[in-house]
Amino acid sequence: MNHDDTRERAIMPPVLPPFLLGLVFAPLAKRLVKPLVRGTVKTSMSLVMELKKAAHEAGEELHDMTAEVAAELIGTELREEETVVGKPVKPRSPAGSGAAAGKGR
Repeated sequence: MNHDDTRERAIMPPVLPPFLLGLVFAPLAKRLVKPLVRGTVKTSMSLVMELKKAAHEAGEELHDMTAEVAAELIGTELREEETVVGKPVKPRSPAGSGAAAGKGR
């Protein structure tokens, strides 16, 4: 064994230490990464719930506005019929209300 052989062996990287480092650092990384991922998932879920709530409220607002516009259009139509006919027209009840609602279905 001459001097060059020992130099070549010293230069070659050992195979075992990266494996051992993996065994040591994998549980450590798991302890650090798991809370971060958990926090990210919690934050994402809370954002999704807030967005669903906002979308539901916006849907309710749109439904209310649609009902108001429909009522205004029916009122305008009734006033126009009164002026054309010259006598008061019996107002129609809104769809889905009154005693006849739900009968015959």
